[in-house]
Amino acid sequence: MKVHSRRTAREGVLEALFSHQFSDTERKVTIDRVLENAPDRKDNLDFITLLFNSVLDNVKWADELIKTHLQNWEFDRVAKVDRVLLRMGICEIYFIKEVPSKVSITEMVEIAKVYSTDESPSFINGILDAVYKDYQKKGKA
Repeated sequence: MKVHSRRTAREGVLEALFSHQFSDTERKVTIDRVLENAPDRKDNLDFITLLFNSVLDNVKWADELIKTHLQNWEFDRVAKVDRVLLRMGICEIYFIKEVPSKVSITEMVEIAKVYSTDESPSFINGILDAVYKDYQKKGKA
């Protein structure tokens, strides 16, 4: 089964964001490294750059949004990979209009199945679904 090119782009953003949180490398250098590792992602460079920068520019805001949807769970206990995926999903929902929100949620869940724990897909789905419902309410208010 061929994986959609946006999926590999999102995986690249996950890699870039995950590594970026442990270094002080410039954003462009981080993205360039991800593209070196998988040249086929270059077709989605604009999407990768937009998502990567959206997350970095809004990380504190996204984390606060995540915290408001955690039930009986401390933010510090959320796996680092899951935090990155949640931030990515939130930024796609709020800032990348050409991607339907349901697609963003599904993509983060599918990527979590590969890169995180067995519990992560349902956890990510629950948080992002709640964020999306709030987003819809605010949009209609």
